[in-house]
Amino acid sequence: MSNTLKVVAVSGSVQRPTRTLVLLKALVAGLAQQLPIELHLIELSEVGPQFAGVLRREDLPAAVEADLQAIETADLLIAASPVYRASYTGLFKHLFDFVHHQALNNVPVLLAATGGSDRHALIIDHQLRPLFGFFQALSLPVGVYAAEADFTDYRITSPQLLERIERAVESAVLSLHPTVQPAASAA
Repeated sequence: MSNTLKVVAVSGSVQRPTRTLVLLKALVAGLAQQLPIELHLIELSEVGPQFAGVLRREDLPAAVEADLQAIETADLLIAASPVYRASYTGLFKHLFDFVHHQALNNVPVLLAATGGSDRHALIIDHQLRPLFGFFQALSLPVGVYAAEADFTDYRITSPQLLERIERAVESAVLSLHPTVQPAASAA
């Protein structure tokens, strides 16, 4: 049996370039420094047009079905969305509407979001946690919110955001493997 963690990372942004994807990749990179992972990345900017008008799962293209199966069998889900009209994007929700309601039971989920300003930071607690609470997933205690000011030319330039990412990764590692000390804390 492999000790590799099956991580599925979902970027809810419907455009490119996107700060949400930059944040998501930073979280994945931090996690990969701590644990052996196998990554399945889902970018709604790429796959969204394939399922935007689909109403039933059996009508989905094979590639989107494969993405759903990856979500439903993940050891860890990282879900990130930009704030759009005070919530996650509609296409992000539409993707999760196809996920079986019991598939994420007790699956750890690291939540992340991006927005224009800090005033949108509550999206994690007011929108994302309830969504994954419906699935009875285990939303990890430390989520990461990033504002537009944390980036320059789609690169993270805020030391505070980098610290929040590090804290979230350490918290995720401890949640996944309570007896393992994260590399940054082990010294």
